Amino acid sequence: MKKTLIVVDMQNDFIDKALGTAEAVRIVPAVKEKIGEYVKNGDEIIFTRDTHGEDYLNTAEGRKLPVKHCIKGTEGWEIAEGLYVDGAKIIDKPNFGWPHWNEENFEEVELIGLCTDICVVSNALIIKAMFPEINVKVDSSCCAGVTPESHEAALKTMQMCQIEVI
Repeated sequence: MKKTLIVVDMQNDFIDKALGTAEAVRIVPAVKEKIGEYVKNGDEIIFTRDTHGEDYLNTAEGRKLPVKHCIKGTEGWEIAEGLYVDGAKIIDKPNFGWPHWNEENFEEVELIGLCTDICVVSNALIIKAMFPEINVKVDSSCCAGVTPESHEAALKTMQMCQIEVI
């Protein structure tokens, strides 16, 4: 069975720059280990990158979250050092959820990354809605939210929608 690991927005701005948190910094070693497991098994790995332009503050999202982050081409936009692996696919997504997951050929999907309560939950729900018969899971030890409380709330939401939380 083809397994796919989706590494959501493990970018510098979400780890230790513009919108970084201590919780995000703490999960980096576990994320690296999880990626290594998928590499060892020859499974598919997809990285997403939150991607904005210089006009971010003038967008609907930017007016609600007025912190410039993940501006294409900046250090903050880059995937954290040591995480990207050769052969992995990168998807630059302009908002929380990627609406084109239906173009993929998923059999089993695991999501990890940042932020549990925004982009991880958005993508997990989109994938589960598009592929209701496949196993979609989220490794909570490889995710961090904006706050610990919102992280837990997102995990509960995903469980209620038949996404396996490990």
